[in-house]
Amino acid sequence: MGKKKVVWFIRDFLFASGSYFCYDSYMKKLELTFAAILVPLDYLALILAGSLAYFLRFESFMTDLRPVIFAMNYQAFFKILLMVALAWIAVFGLNGLYSIKRQSVIALFSKIFVACSASTLIIVVAFFFNFNLFSSRLIIISGWLLSIIIVSLERLIIHYVKKAFYKKGLGVRQVIVVGHNRNASDIVKVLKENPAYGFRVIEVYDNFNDAVRENLGQLMDVKQVDDVILANANLAEEEKNNLVNFCIEHQLNYKYAASLLETKLINFDLGTIGGVPLIEVRQTKLEGWGRILKRLFDFMIAISALIILSPVLFVIGLSVVLTSAGPMVVKLERVGYVGKKFKVFKFRSMVKNAHRLKPDLMRANERADGPLFKMEGDPRITGFGKFLRRWSFDELPQLLNVILGQMSLVGPRPHEPEEVAQYRVQHKKLLAIKPGLTGMAQVSGRSDLLWEEEVQLDTYYIENWSLALDIQILFKTPKAVFSRRRAV
Repeated sequence: MGKKKVVWFIRDFLFASGSYFCYDSYMKKLELTFAAILVPLDYLALILAGSLAYFLRFESFMTDLRPVIFAMNYQAFFKILLMVALAWIAVFGLNGLYSIKRQSVIALFSKIFVACSASTLIIVVAFFFNFNLFSSRLIIISGWLLSIIIVSLERLIIHYVKKAFYKKGLGVRQVIVVGHNRNASDIVKVLKENPAYGFRVIEVYDNFNDAVRENLGQLMDVKQVDDVILANANLAEEEKNNLVNFCIEHQLNYKYAASLLETKLINFDLGTIGGVPLIEVRQTKLEGWGRILKRLFDFMIAISALIILSPVLFVIGLSVVLTSAGPMVVKLERVGYVGKKFKVFKFRSMVKNAHRLKPDLMRANERADGPLFKMEGDPRITGFGKFLRRWSFDELPQLLNVILGQMSLVGPRPHEPEEVAQYRVQHKKLLAIKPGLTGMAQVSGRSDLLWEEEVQLDTYYIENWSLALDIQILFKTPKAVFSRRRAV
């Protein structure tokens, strides 16, 4: 994997994932200081947002646009605001905004959006049961927007202050990497090229035999070591156990690249039947309420996007019809959730009856590493079709598939039945959720990813789904599309 493809993986691996065994009982003072000041800063930011929302409604031009029927004086409003802000802080905490784990800016903004939206929903419910409690819906709406903006700005300032400290070597965590493979090389390269991540690799070992154990012990006598990363999941079991015990003995933070079996056991529930403890392995976190929440999110965003983009869709559709013979929109067969076939909508980017020409082009397939077909300079693509595919505009009609419930905004891309027929067992996990308009693979490398790398990224998404992750991927999609990479 290239540098750009690895960066997000490394971020998730180091910052977003849980640490295994012996988490540091003593974080560096700098990290603790930054974590501690976030609570009062967030509280002040929320009070500021609420106060601005109040004055915007009752002391600005808004009174001319919408006359005030019932006005609560600011003193009474401020008392309520102090309590409401405390409740929001609790929601922030439940949403992981005070976690000491390091995270990317986009992941942080996603959590802020979700937390502020959830907190606003609580206010809406309170408004429903007690109209006098919040006398203006405009205050609620403007307070929601202002809270997202002000808290995000506050957190962004703190984020860049921390990065400045890390670049100067203050508060940086000292890292040991164990393993001699591609994972180890990628981790070392990314951390060395990105000092703002707050990690410094001080030593790399191929394995963890007795000689390495002794050498590491001597190294720790002269240097501070905070983290040990086992990058090679295929290290001998005895060496892995010795490494874990070493971390426990020396209170080191331990992270590891999971083996294939371990990645399959990420999501599980512990229960009993007849008094016998059983572990139920789940393919994805997208179960129960999560599936309902994702569907509601998809539906609302897709409807809104379809309305907003309707002029663009009209121009594109008209251009398709005027530039080549054939229909404006084509319906292509794809395989979706649990292997069900459906018709995906796309603006036509190929000549009429292009599917009949595909067998003759298979010898020119540039994706021989997997079941997918990709050909640079495909002769079936029209002149305007090249433009559509270049910017992924041909996929915009798939918003209809999202509204119909056949697809999701985020998920693995849907493939043809002939391609799915070539899936190996581990690839079929991609069918555990609905296919998506965009996905982790698309924002991490587009079509220059190897097939197995694409599967790994999509599998990570399936096993670690969250609404915040969906928002994070959606925020990254425009940059991926307009970064002049080849379209999928």
